[in-house]
Amino acid sequence: MTLQIVEAWNGPGRRDGEITVVAPSDNGAHPSTDKHAFEHWYFDAHLDDGRIVVAMLQTRELVHRKPGVEIHVYSADGQRREASRTYTDADLSVSTERCDVRVGESFAKLTGEKDGLPVYHVSVSEGDLAFDLTFEAEVPPWMPGRGRTSYNEREFFAWVVGAPRAKVSGTVTVDGKTTEVTGRGYHDHNWGVGDMKRVIDKWYWGRLYTEDFTLVYAMVHTQKKYGSHWSQPVMVAHGRDVILSNGEVELTEGPTVYNPVADRTYPSWVRIRVPGSLDVTLTVREIVHAHNLLEDVPLASSRLLKPIVNKLIGHPGYFRFRSDFTMTVTVDGLDHERSGSTLHEMVALT
Repeated sequence: MTLQIVEAWNGPGRRDGEITVVAPSDNGAHPSTDKHAFEHWYFDAHLDDGRIVVAMLQTRELVHRKPGVEIHVYSADGQRREASRTYTDADLSVSTERCDVRVGESFAKLTGEKDGLPVYHVSVSEGDLAFDLTFEAEVPPWMPGRGRTSYNEREFFAWVVGAPRAKVSGTVTVDGKTTEVTGRGYHDHNWGVGDMKRVIDKWYWGRLYTEDFTLVYAMVHTQKKYGSHWSQPVMVAHGRDVILSNGEVELTEGPTVYNPVADRTYPSWVRIRVPGSLDVTLTVREIVHAHNLLEDVPLASSRLLKPIVNKLIGHPGYFRFRSDFTMTVTVDGLDHERSGSTLHEMVALT
């Protein structure tokens, strides 16, 4: 298999001189007969009551390659509730024309537009957790270039952001108690072919919001056998206008800190810079969620085998951080300085 990593930017270079207009079908299903195909639709919302809710609807998730639903609820005091379930293909219904996916009784679908931007209805329920939310996009859908990174003639990863920023309203149910909620949300959609544990070394992913700017980014680093390649798509919107779609990024990682829960290190800060356009630094203030990914593999996490596994594949781990940020965005030669706090994640597979 020939290694030739191709990022599908519109150009010139690894950026978009002309930003792709995302069609509804780009956010629809992309069926594949490949046994290593995967696809999911992701939604999250930061609620005004301090909670964070996350849902994924998967036609083929990464481990079992089966349809599935995941729900996560983070309370304001840091407690975490989770529920997940795998399903059969008979429980799955999807459309290739638009976002319209149903797994069991849970679903996410494009229901129309408001002010020319998409509106999604998301209803998910597993165990004692459920939410029924409407996501009204405030920034147009976006994808970097044509939304796809190819690692060779077969393996690839695709990404479209159906709602970089959204107004959210609806209900959340925990342990039978239903509350009306409002907040700010985000929605994206990934699909591809390949064993991502073999392809990807690590990634940083997140976004941040100020009153007038929206930033979305994904810094993805491949394994050595895939060239130790960085794919670094960044989007910035000013109001509802996307003003930057660029992969020519300078990434700097700060001094590392060891976390015993994930059993690995993470950078104390990350700086993302697009010369002449963007300069943002995220400084970790708090770890919201840390997880040792070897715990998902019972034998690998056993006391006897764990040192051997660590030596062979490293220390795979997941972090969700709460960080303080400083950001400078340059628009028409003028610098706009902003600061605040945001959540973002790091996943390391080695």
